[in-house]
Amino acid sequence: MDFLQNPWLYVLLVTVMPWIELRGGIPVGVALGLNPLLLLVVAVAANVAVIYPAFIFLDWFFHLMGRIPFMGRIIKKTQTKAKPYVERYGMAGLMVFVAVPLPGTGAYSGALAAHILGMKNRRAFVAIAFGVAVAGVAVLLISTVFRETLGWLLDLQIV
Repeated sequence: MDFLQNPWLYVLLVTVMPWIELRGGIPVGVALGLNPLLLLVVAVAANVAVIYPAFIFLDWFFHLMGRIPFMGRIIKKTQTKAKPYVERYGMAGLMVFVAVPLPGTGAYSGALAAHILGMKNRRAFVAIAFGVAVAGVAVLLISTVFRETLGWLLDLQIV
């Protein structure tokens, strides 16, 4: 089972997990000693790859919820209230939200936020992808600095 011993498999599995995403995948790759630049490219690509499936699911889900009168009114009211903010901050605001390197602010939650706010998928995709790339760079830098400065903690063997 050499496939299961491939460290890239673990990076990919963690990176596509909702609300963990590359914020967990990149530190795993750094801890496993993978090439940092290749790790960044793979993690960002995997994280960007989940955006369209998330949109497809959310399009279906919001359509289904919109058919329930109570939920349809809530969705419409939320989108109407959010419209001035979407027009003001739009793609930049969504990108910054996704770029914050904290759990829960990645591609999945960006896609959900875009749907809640009534943003078009095409524009939201661009903002989310740029946010993922910025987050990837930030997480890689943080992980690499941690590994270089406090990596000795990982080598401690506590009996």
